[in-house]
Amino acid sequence: MKTIRLRLMMALYDGSSRLYAQLFKRHKKPWGISKMAFLAYPSGTLGAALGEFYAHNGFDVMPKLENHDVFHVLTETGTAIQDEIAMQYLLLGNGKISLYLLAMIGIGTSLYPEHFRYFVQSFRKGKACQPFHGLEFSHLLEHPLSMLQGMLIAKNATIHF
Repeated sequence: MKTIRLRLMMALYDGSSRLYAQLFKRHKKPWGISKMAFLAYPSGTLGAALGEFYAHNGFDVMPKLENHDVFHVLTETGTAIQDEIAMQYLLLGNGKISLYLLAMIGIGTSLYPEHFRYFVQSFRKGKACQPFHGLEFSHLLEHPLSMLQGMLIAKNATIHF
C-alpha cells in the first residue's frame, strides 16, 4: 500500500507541478540560473544554499518554480513526499491560498493520515513566520541565508517528527 500511494502522489506531484507552472505562473519569468551557477554564489548565501539543495537532492531547476525550492531551503523542510505535503501546510499557515495548495493538502492528507500531526506542526510553523510566501527571492540570492532565516523564519517553531 505504501508504494502505491507514494507512486500515486509522485505522479500527481510531477505532472501537476509542470501544469501549475504553465497555467498559473505564465506571467512569471524564470530566473534563468542553472544549478551550477547557483553553486558559484559565495558560501553562506541563499544562492549557494539553493545550489547545494539541488546538488544534494539530485534535482534540476524547474523554471518559474524556483521560489518553492527557496522555501525548502529557508524553512529547512525536507523533500520526502510527507515533507512536500507539510510544505503546503506551512505555506497555508503563512497565508498562501491557491487551488493547487488546497488540492495537494486534501489529497496528501487523505493518503498520509499518519503524518497529520507533522502537517499541523508545519501549519503552525508557517503561521509563526513572517509572511514570505509572496516574496520574490531572485533578488536576494547574494544575501546570507542565516540573515534571511533570522528575519523570516520563526526558529522557535521547530518541527519535531
